[in-house]
Amino acid sequence: MTDAKRFDLVALGEPMLEFNQVQNEPPLYLQGYGGDTSNAAIAAARAGARVAYLTRLGQDHWAERLLALWREEGVDSDAVLRDAQAPTGVYFVSHDAQGHHFSYARAGSAASRMQPQDLEGPWQHCIAASHWLHVSGISMAISTSACATVLAAMTVARASGTQVCLDSNLRLRLWTLEQARAAFEQALPLCDVFLPSLEDMQPLTGLTEADAIIDWSHARGAQRVVLKLGDQGARCSESGRRVSVAGLPVQALDATGAGDCFAGNLLARLAAGRSLIEATGYANAAAALSVQGYGAVAPLPRAQQVLPLLASN
Repeated sequence: MTDAKRFDLVALGEPMLEFNQVQNEPPLYLQGYGGDTSNAAIAAARAGARVAYLTRLGQDHWAERLLALWREEGVDSDAVLRDAQAPTGVYFVSHDAQGHHFSYARAGSAASRMQPQDLEGPWQHCIAASHWLHVSGISMAISTSACATVLAAMTVARASGTQVCLDSNLRLRLWTLEQARAAFEQALPLCDVFLPSLEDMQPLTGLTEADAIIDWSHARGAQRVVLKLGDQGARCSESGRRVSVAGLPVQALDATGAGDCFAGNLLARLAAGRSLIEATGYANAAAALSVQGYGAVAPLPRAQQVLPLLASN
């Protein structure tokens, strides 16, 4: 039977240029790429999925670098919109004993000017032509119009027979807890797979236990839930069954983008027909590999790296 869908995954959100600190004194930064849904899209493409990306970019050098990156990674960017009135976002990552820290230059970015009207035409067709739509809390948090665009895209996906994945990615620098809660209350009934993290959900829900957070997510409409537990692995839940996947012992250098790596690899495996449990195990191994290098994109693994790690564990 011929697959009527052109893409396995289309992601929507804000891509950014990344400057990751690799030396403290004198400060030295490695230029890379970031943006949670863009990272996930590239991770899925490296896992063998057919991927497209939807966003707005500025008419600037950083936008050209991102377009070149997607071409190199095999991510379709034909429907990306250009905005001559706003820049492409940039962020910096620094590291210390407490972990990694982010500083953003994204206020008023081109992506933050997304609006529901952007879904008319190519964006709508792209979503309808994909098995999965991937969005995140950051996609919703960057502006009021971006939040409305994400919710409208999820509705378009549902009407088109496209499944929806939502990553929590709570960033309280971008919006208030009350705004986040209101947006997730609207988004969760529209998602087929919810990818919360324990770190995000504790302030969002006031809960601390994994199963209580999963219960909270299901009660608000999420059909399947995969709770990310950092180096402790993940816990997935569907149809009344819950399974824990243990973390893998690795020497972590930089956790930037690990959750995005998890999301992209999980969706690539689901699109390939794997079960949620199997996809979670694969994504867990991919994320363990991704933290062993610097940056959000450069360490994203390919299948030939993930499969041996899975086999050895």
